[in-house]
Formats: sequence, structure tokens, C-alpha cells
Amino acid sequence: MTKGLAIWEAYREFESAIVEAARLEKVHSLFRRQLAIPLYDMEATFAEYEEWSEDPIPESVIQNYNKALQQLERYKPYEEALLQAEAPRLAEYQAYIDFEMKIGDPARVQLIFERALVENCLVPDLWIRYSQYLDRQLKVKDLVLSVHNRAVRNCPWTVALWSRYLLAMERHGVDHRVISVTFEKALSAGFIQATDYVEIWQAYLDYLRRRVDFKQDSSKELEELRSAFSRALEYLKQEVEERFNESGDPSCMIMQNWARIEARLCNNMQKARELWDSIMTKGNAKYANMWLEYYNLERAHGDTQHCRKALHRAVQCTSDYPEHVCEVLLTMERTEGTLEDWDIAVQKTETRLARVNEQRIKAAEKEAALAQQEEEKAEQRKRARAEKKALKKKKKTRGADKRKAEEDDEKEWGDDEEEQPSKRRKVENSTPPAGEAQDLEAETGLFGKSAPVDVDAPSKQKERAAALKRDVPKVPHDSSKDSITVFVSNLPYSMGEPDVKLRPLFEACGEVADIRPIFSNRGDFRGYCYVEFKEEKSALQALQLDRKTVEGRPMFVSPCVDKSKNPDFKVFRYSTALEKHKLFVSGLPFSCTKEELEEICKAHGTVKDIRLVTNRAGKPKGLAYVEYENESQASQAVLKMDGMTIKDNVIKVAISNPPQRKVPEKPEARKAPGGAMVPRQIYGARGKGRTQLSLLPRALQRPSETAVQAENGPAPPPAVTASAATEAPKMSNADFAKLLLRK
Repeated sequence: MTKGLAIWEAYREFESAIVEAARLEKVHSLFRRQLAIPLYDMEATFAEYEEWSEDPIPESVIQNYNKALQQLERYKPYEEALLQAEAPRLAEYQAYIDFEMKIGDPARVQLIFERALVENCLVPDLWIRYSQYLDRQLKVKDLVLSVHNRAVRNCPWTVALWSRYLLAMERHGVDHRVISVTFEKALSAGFIQATDYVEIWQAYLDYLRRRVDFKQDSSKELEELRSAFSRALEYLKQEVEERFNESGDPSCMIMQNWARIEARLCNNMQKARELWDSIMTKGNAKYANMWLEYYNLERAHGDTQHCRKALHRAVQCTSDYPEHVCEVLLTMERTEGTLEDWDIAVQKTETRLARVNEQRIKAAEKEAALAQQEEEKAEQRKRARAEKKALKKKKKTRGADKRKAEEDDEKEWGDDEEEQPSKRRKVENSTPPAGEAQDLEAETGLFGKSAPVDVDAPSKQKERAAALKRDVPKVPHDSSKDSITVFVSNLPYSMGEPDVKLRPLFEACGEVADIRPIFSNRGDFRGYCYVEFKEEKSALQALQLDRKTVEGRPMFVSPCVDKSKNPDFKVFRYSTALEKHKLFVSGLPFSCTKEELEEICKAHGTVKDIRLVTNRAGKPKGLAYVEYENESQASQAVLKMDGMTIKDNVIKVAISNPPQRKVPEKPEARKAPGGAMVPRQIYGARGKGRTQLSLLPRALQRPSETAVQAENGPAPPPAVTASAATEAPKMSNADFAKLLLRK
């Protein structure tokens, strides 16, 4: 409608240039045809016709013109929507296609599909809808096959297009060799799921089955069908399973179809039973529906003996719905079996159901035990945290006493023993000023004989350090307001006045009630804070600010959750499952920006979002996630971008499917005879080192008898707490000096 006027005008100018009497009627015909079609600027064309024609315009032409004007008004909203929208304008084209299909003009429907595909040739759904319309409405062989061929050429990763292409070729009587070649092309198209290969094999096997005349005992087509079934099973086992780690056909649908064909159409129950036996050995024997499918096949085409045998095996093997299988067996024996058959069936079903009930009771008990263990572990974690806090407090109170004892030891060592020059004690953070250093040198003397040390020096230093600390009040946190509070972390330690700088950022999400930054005892900002809102919806909206860059670092925003009540709570806002519309890009140069990557990716489809992966400091890791509008665009981008070079870096592109995170294994424990659980050995965060060097003098080393007994001998005495273990060896500086100087 928008560009047709130029074509008609060019055509008329060509005809008008030939000044012959016969050509004048041709120009009249062109004007009348053009005025009968809804086009933009029709009024100008009508006025031009009135001026050019010497005779009055016929009434029929005026009626067609008015009719075309009415059609133009109906089409205008859709055309204007296309003019205003930006490419690829898929939604606008879809609405236009719906409108044209309601009217039902085949030429115009075909035209709007072709216009839409010019800008959306990589959208499989559009090709499917177009080919479906041609298959059901026009049914013109050359046109239909041409569109199907273009569809699989533009979207080769879509199995539905290949299946429809095979059906269309069969429908229009294409030669068998051409169909076989097309099927081989489909196998090499590179589908992204294992199930896609099962679907294309099913379509091809259905086609081969329809070629067979089963009235004949043997034929070339039947042998080809059986050979194709065998090849399909081998292909799924080797090619597909090697690539996807699964065959794509866990229920063995291809083998089931083969068994049905052998039983119903070829009267070959022996082959069907062999196939079903193979199906059951592939892990399907525990499903009741599989056994009942086999039973129904035997019921229809086999004999009672094999039906009874199948149900007896089903009773023993089924684990999902054993009651249903038992009911079918008893029903069959009630209808056809003898008294002996009935007794055997009742005995087997009762035994099996009793065993199943026992297993279910054990499973329920095990589940309850696991739940109890989880509760106990949570309680243990809570107690461990409480003990850790108590231990810290105890260490703080013990610190002053320990320092005083060390100072007394220094005095004793200075009076009793002559200090070695190379072993002179160095006190941390106690370097005296220049004047004091001279006095100290004079007091110490040439041979290092030390005068009594001022005992109050360290305590005075601590008082001076305490005087430097800010008077920062502790920040109380009300856990009842967790629903309207967010926890903000990974902020720069150097941020001054965090509450003032963060308030404008969070006020965009709603009214902020309070911002509570956390400071250390020295008054230094610790990099995290709590932001409390007036309303819960504001807190939920604030979670969208997660990973926003603040002073060069990504700010983490997460829900405020009490970890003591929810120790396993973790926040990870991104999906860890397969996302077919999202790509994982690795190998990017660190200098690559989001805008540069978007410029590269948008050439293959509509990019909804790009996330560059960074570390906690905001530095790029060379990884990115690119989200497309649909999975077809993502698949096309994988084919085009994988192996691409960006700034001398070869990138790798794949569909986003993160590996499952491994849960860290807990230290293995064993129970000592008559005692509690004893850990085998717990190493540091980096595991066991290559060398286990002892950093204590040999004179101070003592064999660890407790560990040996816990590992190999009888049960050790009641375990000593960590605090007691650390307090046990108390030695003064004088004791250490005597040990080191002992001859």
C-alpha cells in the first residue's frame, strides 16, 4: 500500500511513452486497475486520470475507486503502525496477518507474510504459520515446497519445520530419493535438544511405514522400514547420547511403535516381544504404564499365557503404582484363570503389597530422621555460634591478664638472665621517640643488661589508641522490620557519610525511613548497611538495584534475613537452569564494554538484556550472559558468533546451562567404640598441604596421644573444649629462655 503507487506510475509512464492509438486503451486499463486497489495517495491518481482522460470516467470505475478508498481506511491503522514502529516490527506484522486472514484474500495473505519474513526471516513460528496456511489453503505444489525449503534454510535448528517439510513433500508426491536426501540434511542441521532428533526420526519412520503394503508377506519397502528402525535406535544410542548425555527417548517410543507395527501389521508377535523385552531392560520395568502397554498389546495380538507372564513380572518389578498392576492381574484371573491361577495371583499380590508398604514406612521414617537431623544441625550451629561468641568475650577478658603476666616475666628475665643480643625482644607498636631511645640505650648498656621496664607502657599505649577511637554508637536492628528492610553490602570502605550518599539512590524506590551504616570500633565504615523503607513494595523495588555500580564497585542489595533462623538462606537472583533464549559468552577481552557487545549481538536478533560478569571489586572476568527475545534468535546467534574474534580474543558462545553447584563435602566422621562422633581429620580451607612442617622446636613437641587413640585405640576421655585446650600450655618468657639455652 505504501510503495505500490510508484510501481503503477512507472508502468503508466512506460505505456504513455509509446504514442500509438492502441496503447491509449492500455493506459486507460492501467488507470482503472490502479484505482481499484487500496493505495496511498489514491486521490492524486484519480485527479490525474480525470485530467488525462478526454472522456468522462465510467461509473463502474468510480464505484471501484470508492470501494478501494473504504478498504484503504480499514488497512491504514496497520500500515501506520508499521511505519511508526522500528524493525523488525514482529508484533505489528502479526496483528496485520491476523487481520488479513480474517478477510481471507489469498493473494493479500501471501503478500503480508512475505513482507513480514523480509525482516523476520529467523523467526521459526512465522515460517510455521505461513507454511501451515499454504498447506491447508492454497495447496499449490511449487509454492508450498518453495516456502518449506526457504524455511528450513533460514531456521535449520527448528525440527518442526523439517517435519512439516517431509510431510509436504510426501503430500505432493515428491520422489522417495529426494525425501531421503532431505531427511539426511535434517539430521546434520544441528538441533539443540536430544528430543528433536527423536521427533525427526519419528516423522521419517511414519513416512516409510505409509509406503509399505502390509498385505504382502515381504517387500522391499518393509525391509527398508525395519532397517530404518534399527538405524534410528543405533543413531540415538551413539550420536545423540554421546552429544547430549541422553538418548532423548527415555520411554522408548520408537521401539514401542516398531513393536506395534510388528504385532498388528506384520503378525510377528515374537519380534514384538523381543522389542518389549529390550524396552524393559532400559530402566522402564519400574513403571506400571509400560507394563500395561505391553499387556494390552499381548491381549490384542498375543495369548493368555504371555499376558499372565507379563502381569506376574509387572507385579514384582513395578514401584510407582503396584496396586494398579495387582488389580489388573486379579481381574484377569477372575475372568479367565483357574483356581490354581487365582491362588498364585492372590499370594503374589499380597506379598508384593506387604513389601511395598514396608518400604514406604521405612522411607517415611528415613525422611523424618533426615528432617530431625536437619533440626539438630541447625541447633548445633546455633550453639556453636553462641560458644564462639562466649569464647571471644573470654579471650578479651583474658588478654589483659596475659599481657600483665608477660610484663612480669620480662622483669624477671631482665633481672635473672643475661639477654642474648640477637634474641632481644621486640614489642609491637612500641617504638619509642628519639629522646627516649637514647635514654633506653644508656640504660641497656654495652652487654645488653636491661634495666627494669616500665610496666605501664603497653597499657598507656592502649589508652592512647582508645582515645583515637570514635565514639560510635552500636546500631540496633529490629528483626520484625525485615520485610521493609534491605541489606546493602560490597560498598567501598572509603565511602564517606554512606547514609547521605545512598539516600538519593534508594529514595527513587520509595520513602526511606532510615539508613544504618555499620562502623568498626575505630569508626571505619565496614562496607555494608541496612536501608529501612516505609512500605514493603519499596523494599522489593530496591532489590532491582542489585549489582549497580557505586564508586567503582558493584553494590549488592539482598533481602534482610536473620541467618540464625535461616542458616541456609542464600540469594542468587539469576537462574541456574537451562535457558534456551540466553547465551553464555566466554573469552571476552576485559576491555569489552556492554555497549560494544550489544552492538555485535543485536545483528542476530532482539537483545533484551546483557550482563557482564564481574568480581566483587567490579573488575570484568571476561564472561557475559546475553538474553534474546526467543530461543530461535539465541540459536542463530550461537551458530554465527561461536568462534568469533573480538579484539584479538576468540570467544566461545553456548546456550546458557550452568553446571550444578557441588555441595561441599563435610568432614568424614566415625564413631569411636562407646563414645561420641570423632572427626577423622580436619584440614584448613586449602586442604592438606604437600608438606606438614612442624614450626615448634623439637624440645617442645609432645605426641598427640588423644588423636592416636581416637583414630585407632579405645575411646578417649571426655573431649576437652577448645578454650581449655588453648589455655593448657602456659609458659613464661623465662621458661622459653631456659629451654633455648639448655645445653
